[in-house]
Amino acid sequence: MPDDRPYDIVLFGATGFTGALTAQYLARNAGPGCRWALAGRSRAKLEAVRERIGLPELPLLHADVTDPASLTRIAGQARVVATTVGPYVAYGEPLVAACAAAGTHYADITGEPEFVDLMFARHHERARQSGAKIVHACGFDSVPHDLGAYFTVKRLPEGVPIEVSGFLRGNGRPSGGTVHSALAAVSRARQTARAALARREVEVRPAGRRARGTAGTLRYVGGWALPLPTIDPQIVARSARALERYGPDFTYRHHIAVRRLPAALGLAAGAGALVALAQIPPVRSWLLGRISPGDGPTPEQRAGSWFKVTFLGRGGGERVVTEVAGGDPGYDETAKMLAESALCLAFDDLPPVSGQVTTAVAMGDALIERLRRAGITFTVLSRSPK
Repeated sequence: MPDDRPYDIVLFGATGFTGALTAQYLARNAGPGCRWALAGRSRAKLEAVRERIGLPELPLLHADVTDPASLTRIAGQARVVATTVGPYVAYGEPLVAACAAAGTHYADITGEPEFVDLMFARHHERARQSGAKIVHACGFDSVPHDLGAYFTVKRLPEGVPIEVSGFLRGNGRPSGGTVHSALAAVSRARQTARAALARREVEVRPAGRRARGTAGTLRYVGGWALPLPTIDPQIVARSARALERYGPDFTYRHHIAVRRLPAALGLAAGAGALVALAQIPPVRSWLLGRISPGDGPTPEQRAGSWFKVTFLGRGGGERVVTEVAGGDPGYDETAKMLAESALCLAFDDLPPVSGQVTTAVAMGDALIERLRRAGITFTVLSRSPK
């Protein structure tokens, strides 16, 4: 990455709820050696964020998703661009294209499979040639799950088939931007399927090795585990295809853990109803109108939020149980994960990979160490024969 660019990191979308939290985190943790800037459409709103985080001299850059030239400018000025501007399927591609062309590393917090697959089909090869790392899902989707599976695999024997199951527990309140992104994603099933097909047509998978990621199945493991059909198992499987350390035959299963069966059934029914209602345009519009993208939980509400992801790994006659845990998953910890991902891409000694890559492939141990120092725990709970 050229050292003559004026900024190590540019944060795009700092005036949104999660973007402002990310700016606040960088203000406290980037350090004096980091040259960074805020970017967005409204200078007045950027100035308000700059005042709130107490850095009156922090540079402000104009960038607008409807003005590709402005995105080309910020990509050319930065070593890393981190963005919180979603829904990404609606607003994200011009910045990915600009970073892929400029050889600029890119990080976002999308959980939208359609967007990730389309960006691979359209921009992976250009990024691979330019040296850019395009790293999606650098927030709660999917850092704890991707790095947690990676952390678990590294504690099992090498060169053997491996199975890992993840079980998410926690609580937290969504922001308006997250609600808008989630409803947009679940209302686009046909588009998501077409994007997945477009990716398969151009993606080269490893010969002689298999890796699968699924939403799991309903099961009882000291509590009820429900299938969790998020982007996370797809991200984990892509890490496994790229890294031989996951063995010749790897399977990841993704769940949400609930103590009581009625609560599990209620959660499943509610999720199913929301998906069904999101398919009806007038109902979807009404749901979106109930909360605006800039809304989010209060500091007090976030302080009471937490997450734990427990991983059960088996392979080579051994069994290991690990855990990744932290505070408010959707906002405080997502802002931390995105900021530390950007810092990691800017400053750490990383594997020489490029193109669209996952957090485990792009950053792996370096990002785990950063997150540990920032208060997110990666713990081995137990080891035993299988």
